[in-house]
Amino acid sequence: MTRRSGEGATIELAVTDAHALIWYAQGRTRKLGRRARAVFEAADAGAAALYVPTIALVEVLEASRAGLIELTGGVEVWVQALFSTASFFPVALTVDILLRAEELYAIPERGDRLIAATAALLSAPLITRDPEIERAGVEVIW
Repeated sequence: MTRRSGEGATIELAVTDAHALIWYAQGRTRKLGRRARAVFEAADAGAAALYVPTIALVEVLEASRAGLIELTGGVEVWVQALFSTASFFPVALTVDILLRAEELYAIPERGDRLIAATAALLSAPLITRDPEIERAGVEVIW
């Protein structure tokens, strides 16, 4: 796992896919793989930093709008609460991510490709259970 050191502490870094973030947000952490759950628990303890790609956040909000999930306090409150922690950081969709995604067309779904490209560009593992992403050569945690 990628690590960043600061002020004597080692912080684990990872990018989260939408389904993992949804299960975390719903408190359904048993659906997460053992290693994925450990990273979210480390984030809760302030020992991990998780990057949230814009496209993953879009997928979470669309699931909420469709009534598939409920976000505590509603969308705006949930998003603000998520990013007010010292552990979750939004990652905007940039041209560099789009260009990196061009190298990942082995991943058929556009959203997954952009999320994987975000992780690849940040040189951080991706929390996902999607085997197509792993087969495309992106480091995966599950």
